[in-house]
Amino acid sequence: WNLHLISGPVILKRNTKPINYNDYIMYHGTTKRKAQKIKKQGFKRSKTGMLGPGVYVSRDIRKASRYPTRAKPENRVVLELLVNVGKVKVINKQGHPMQKNWHKHGYDTAWVPPKCGMVKSGLQEDCIWDPKKIEVLDILDLIYFCIVLSVGIEHKLTVRYTNTHFRNFSI
Repeated sequence: WNLHLISGPVILKRNTKPINYNDYIMYHGTTKRKAQKIKKQGFKRSKTGMLGPGVYVSRDIRKASRYPTRAKPENRVVLELLVNVGKVKVINKQGHPMQKNWHKHGYDTAWVPPKCGMVKSGLQEDCIWDPKKIEVLDILDLIYFCIVLSVGIEHKLTVRYTNTHFRNFSI
């Protein structure tokens, strides 16, 4: 018998710590215009943020769907990403000694667990140091996502992609 194992991205529950060096499906909220630029040119590391410089993403689509906060909902999209997290540092409190310099200690990703007091929404967040560890898989159109959430469906939802196919998410 020849058995071939095919590995793909790991799907974790939102409150589970990412395992070092695994690939995960994650999300990043942005505008429609910026999404096209990111898809063509890749991400650029931010200069600042709660966890210092990096690319801010989340395994929780609800977190990503809130960004950018100043954009009108009809101009927002969420990028679906494949991310290799590399070595992960948990940052679980404000003022953590490595909160903004984790990357200088050999870590590739900083992970903020949900409901730890770091993020006002209580949702988990990741900061990726190297933008090359992120691949854009698709662009999700949030108009339908926002409508479904406003109705109060909390277990399954369908999101329409900009290229008109559908996918179900468990939230």
